[in-house]
Amino acid sequence: MRNYSRFYAYLKECGGDEETKELIVSSYTDHRTVHLHEMTDAEYRRMCDDLSSRSEWRARLRAKRSECLHLMQLIGLDTSDWGIVNRFCENPRISGKPFARMTIDELKKLSLRLRAIAAREVLVASVLRL
Repeated sequence: MRNYSRFYAYLKECGGDEETKELIVSSYTDHRTVHLHEMTDAEYRRMCDDLSSRSEWRARLRAKRSECLHLMQLIGLDTSDWGIVNRFCENPRISGKPFARMTIDELKKLSLRLRAIAAREVLVASVLRL
C-alpha cells in the first residue's frame, strides 16, 4: 500500500483539482491510466521527484520576486499597485517585460539594477545635503 500524501501536497500547492491530477498521472503513465493506485512504483517516484523539483523552483522564484519588490519599495515605488510595478518593469531600460513574466535570471538582473538605483539615490541625497 502506497501513501499518496506527497503527491497530494504538491497538487494542493499548485491549486490543482481532480482533472489536473488525472492529467498529471496520465502524462507519467504514457496515458495508460489516470489513477494513482494503478501507477508503478517507478512511475510514482519519478512523478513526485519531478513535482518536487518544480516546487523548489517556485520557492526560489517567490523569494527573488519578494526581494525585488522590497527593493522597489526602497526606491519609492508603490508595490501595492501592480500597474505601477508593471509599468516600471516594462521600461526597456529596466527589463522590458511585466514583472510576473520575469524568470529567475531576469529577476536577478532586476535586483542588481534596483540596488544600483537605490545606491545612486543615496549618493544624490548625501550630495544635496552638503
